[in-house]
Amino acid sequence: MDVALLFEARSRVLADLEARQQATPVAVSALEEAVSARSWWAEQWPEGVQYVAGLIAQDVQDALFDSTGRWPVCDWCDEDAEHMVHIQPDLGGPDPTWVCEESGNPVAPLGQLPRRGD
Repeated sequence: MDVALLFEARSRVLADLEARQQATPVAVSALEEAVSARSWWAEQWPEGVQYVAGLIAQDVQDALFDSTGRWPVCDWCDEDAEHMVHIQPDLGGPDPTWVCEESGNPVAPLGQLPRRGD
């Protein structure tokens, strides 16, 4: 297992957390736990390494939903209802992209979420 891929995945998710002002201790702890768990997962399934970054993002998203609330929240739609963006494809790769759950429109590649208000 190439640990550089794990570090890249961690960096991409952290960049998105920071862009949305969500890089809190709780979120960073969730990120570290996800990286650790997916490291083991990738060692068991080396062919799945292309999915690791998207899966880590999904793991962090799930952990934050359970502890602090929705992340990342879509602010690109004109709708009043608060909704999230999700990683597509569902398995998280090979090119994970944030997609609006309401409109289905791509928002940004993983690691490139714009800052809120940009």
